[in-house]
Amino acid sequence: MNQLTSALGLDLPLLQAGMGGIAGPELCAAVSGAGAGGALALYKEPPQRVRELVRAVVASTSRPFGVNVIPEVTGPAGCRAQLRAALDELPPNAFVTSFGLPDTDTAHDVVRAGRVLVIQVGTLHDADAALRLGAGVLVLQGTEAGGHLLGELPAARLLHETRARHPDAVLAVAGGVATGSDLTRVLGQGADGAMAGTLFVPAAESAAHPYYKQRVVDASADDTVVTTRFDIGWPARPHRVLRNSLTGKAPRHPATFIATTRAGGRRWPVPRYSAAVPVAETVGRIEEMAMYCGRSCARVAGQHPAAVLVEGFRRPHEAAGRTHVTSTEGGPWKKHSSR
Repeated sequence: MNQLTSALGLDLPLLQAGMGGIAGPELCAAVSGAGAGGALALYKEPPQRVRELVRAVVASTSRPFGVNVIPEVTGPAGCRAQLRAALDELPPNAFVTSFGLPDTDTAHDVVRAGRVLVIQVGTLHDADAALRLGAGVLVLQGTEAGGHLLGELPAARLLHETRARHPDAVLAVAGGVATGSDLTRVLGQGADGAMAGTLFVPAAESAAHPYYKQRVVDASADDTVVTTRFDIGWPARPHRVLRNSLTGKAPRHPATFIATTRAGGRRWPVPRYSAAVPVAETVGRIEEMAMYCGRSCARVAGQHPAAVLVEGFRRPHEAAGRTHVTSTEGGPWKKHSSR
């Protein structure tokens, strides 16, 4: 065991990102059931729906898992309402992850409830603030990561700076992690573990749309780009996505509706440049929607069950623990070296 597995009760020092629209109960339970830290995305879900989603995970696994909130999207009041509903349903071994800094009251509510608070940050300043808020685990997001970006540093540099300032903190790295070899690498750089998101987008249990899943599988690192185009619903936050017809330098098209999606039992229109991802029930111009994807996509090559993906970390991680050398073992998800 290391600091991360000990803090969260995991078999492996690996967390799954709480990807809105994608990380539903099925994916969360499958990742946790395999021994890693699954995360249930609460995103913009109302409290009653939060209760239903948490119950679905609890019914599927007895292993530790997390619920993920996004304070800058829901606002402090919305975030606290989600967490109150979640905490009523969570088992004792569950934890809470926050994408970005929560407000002081929210953070203190989690800590007072006896839950480990995991906060994802992208700057050294925010790492300092997260620890003052009572974070038991920090996830350091580098610019290699897919999705919305919290900082401007690559993961290795942010880890180096944070570890130098906080030598005893429990630190995980997000960005550039898709294989057991990647995990071994970041552990060797001083991390206690890692968070993977892109790897789990094409997972069998992921709620992502089939077109989105296949694009991630087919992509190379240079097929991703950092942009601010998909800002409706989540403004002022750069994001790494797969390139499409909207990510170039051409002027913006009208933000007319291009698709419909289902959420909370209802169908909703999706405007062009929406921050929403295409999920299995989305219908319309999927190719124009935001498809968040990190540079680690170059090492993601199949739509495997989450248990298979997690097992791909276990073997090289255990081998590295026995031999103290970096593993180069691959698996069924490893692309050809030319990619």
